[in-house]
Amino acid sequence: MGRSILDRKNPWSDQDVEAHWDRVSDSYIRENNKVRQAHDQRFIEMLKHLSPESNSTILNITSRDCEAAEYILSREPSVRVINAEISQGLMNEARRVRPYVEQVKVQTYSELPFEREQFSRIVCLETLEHVASPVDFLWELHRISSPEARMVLSCPPRTSEPAYRVFTFFFGGHGEGPHRFLSSREVKTLLKHTGWNVLHHYGTLLIPVGPVFIQKFGEWIIRKLQRTCISELGIRQFYVCEKI
Repeated sequence: MGRSILDRKNPWSDQDVEAHWDRVSDSYIRENNKVRQAHDQRFIEMLKHLSPESNSTILNITSRDCEAAEYILSREPSVRVINAEISQGLMNEARRVRPYVEQVKVQTYSELPFEREQFSRIVCLETLEHVASPVDFLWELHRISSPEARMVLSCPPRTSEPAYRVFTFFFGGHGEGPHRFLSSREVKTLLKHTGWNVLHHYGTLLIPVGPVFIQKFGEWIIRKLQRTCISELGIRQFYVCEKI
């Protein structure tokens, strides 16, 4: 399994991913507002582990509408957040709602437009499952991060695929476009191979929709069962990593 995941290229291109997010860019914010609690959870969890340093430079990839930058700057206003996005449509949406953000266009995840060792912190939320070549992408993040940089990465696990299909069938949404949800074991194999040490991994969002008290009950359960198979049922898995 380890060798196959390291050799695998996904059967789509980064340009296919770009085309999907361009198509749904006009509805992206509106659809996320329908599941606001589950959507914003990624940013709240990210801040628990990012530990932004004063006057440092942080990469937010993929930035979508740049909401993560807002959370980061609320915690540490002195940092510079560079928001990298592959979809021009989403960059336009971000510029409309957050005209102050700094954005950089990504052409391909396998060759990022940044200098070596440029970032001390990297935020990578729900991106790994979309890139055409996960190994090349993670190596690029390693290249552009400074020694002992910290990365907070999140992505859905393989077990989320049925839930995703049921949700989109009944409720619609912006969809995920080209994607392959990876098991936590596969993600850890990729991270280790590309020079990232996983300091902390845990599953979240066992019950991502419904009344708030039900969602909170789901989070209580999954926190208690992190070292069991129940953790893998959380639709958002977090990996707190340090560059080796």
